[in-house]
Amino acid sequence: MTHKEYLVQRLAGSTPIPIDGAGKSPAWAAARALDDFSFPWLDAVAPATRFRALWDSQYFYFFFEAADTDIVLAQGADAKERVIGSDRVEIFFATGHDLQPYYGLEVDPRGEVLDYRGRYHRLIEWDWSCAGLEFQSRQNAQGYTVEGRIALTSLQQLGCLHEDEKGQYLIAGLFRAEFSLDDKQQTIQNWIAWVDPQVADPDFHVPSAFGHLRLS
Repeated sequence: MTHKEYLVQRLAGSTPIPIDGAGKSPAWAAARALDDFSFPWLDAVAPATRFRALWDSQYFYFFFEAADTDIVLAQGADAKERVIGSDRVEIFFATGHDLQPYYGLEVDPRGEVLDYRGRYHRLIEWDWSCAGLEFQSRQNAQGYTVEGRIALTSLQQLGCLHEDEKGQYLIAGLFRAEFSLDDKQQTIQNWIAWVDPQVADPDFHVPSAFGHLRLS
């Protein structure tokens, strides 16, 4: 089976990218911009979503830019309630295409994170947390950005750093929850993905939603 692929450029030099949420480091100029995102379950043009990634000997870096004129931020008793009810970007990593297990990282525009371990299908351990994860979010006039990095040792320990004849790669899903409010202030939920899962009902927790992030 052929999987959608994004090439992650190696960071030149030995200085790690500072994580401030704005993606202002000149190092990001070397990363290819991935903007191939769409609404799998809605016949409309999705608002612009751009993803970039880089890597070095220590970290896998990621940066999302999300155009959003009506950011929805939910309230709740804990991070899970707040993030699930909010606009957010999501990156999943898997140990294999059977998703046994996989790991979800969901970050909203104010910097709340929901991280968890799952097994197909939707057997979620909500109390799991990702070691070696650093991130920041920023809201701006166009929407919001999320910048982060994960230690490669963490990805290796989780079993998410794979290798084949072409080198190292990550089995990953790139997603976005795009929420808005109707006239009655009720939340309208829509979903944006890099890889169209080709399933009838909205669901990113399926093998067909994942592609490959290839470390150059």
